[in-house]
Amino acid sequence: MRVPHVLADASVVATRNIIKIKRVPDLLVFTTLSPIMFVLLFAYVFGGAIGGGSGASYREYLMAGIFAQTVIFGATITGAGLADDVKKGIIDRFRSLPMAPSAVLTGRTLSDVVNNVIVLVVMSLTGLLVGWRIHTSAFEALAGFGLLLVFAYAISWIMAWVGMLVPSPEVVNNASFVIIFPLTFIAITFVPLDTLPVPLQRFAEWNPVSAVTQAARELFGNIPPGTPEPTAWPLEHPVVYTLLWSAAILAVFIPLANAQYRVSTSR
Repeated sequence: MRVPHVLADASVVATRNIIKIKRVPDLLVFTTLSPIMFVLLFAYVFGGAIGGGSGASYREYLMAGIFAQTVIFGATITGAGLADDVKKGIIDRFRSLPMAPSAVLTGRTLSDVVNNVIVLVVMSLTGLLVGWRIHTSAFEALAGFGLLLVFAYAISWIMAWVGMLVPSPEVVNNASFVIIFPLTFIAITFVPLDTLPVPLQRFAEWNPVSAVTQAARELFGNIPPGTPEPTAWPLEHPVVYTLLWSAAILAVFIPLANAQYRVSTSR
């Protein structure tokens, strides 16, 4: 099937999912209120203890980590949404239409990019209210947000595969939480690398979540003064490392997710 046809079908599916975000209150609440809650909790409830008393400085350090964690968790909507569509028979309706099979997953993942854009806007406004500032150029700031979205888009394809493999929204959410939660905390999302135990430091250095967080901090100009220069290659070249991980994930999981879609819809 021709690429323009696939893209046209994917845009229809994406539009359907975007409209669903607006019409389903639960999704709208998760999209808007959860990011605000995370920013306020970490900035004011935990900020004094984690940041060593320098609240304003820690809030600037914190925001890139909160951005990274939230867009990664936001990517789980892909898996849960697909599992819900399978459970309710929506996928069967798509199969009866003259549309490209790959458009279903492509449209789902693209719509979740829009969801993550909304999340980043809400979080940025909240961050500005609590004292976060961008100290670089507009181009670098946009590059930081773009990198976060690219990495989240790659994660959404993993979630698409999980959603077709385990067609139960509850199982997808629980499995995603068990994996993503430690992955985002054993990283430099919320605390400096040297505060972690040595074995966890080695893991955090090569954790792609650390790389995307480090890249965002550098592009936003939020590296605290006096921070030691990283010695691990991923944190020395965080943008390159993040893009390499994103490309590898997409190369592996786009075919896997589409293959699993064909298997799941042929039952």
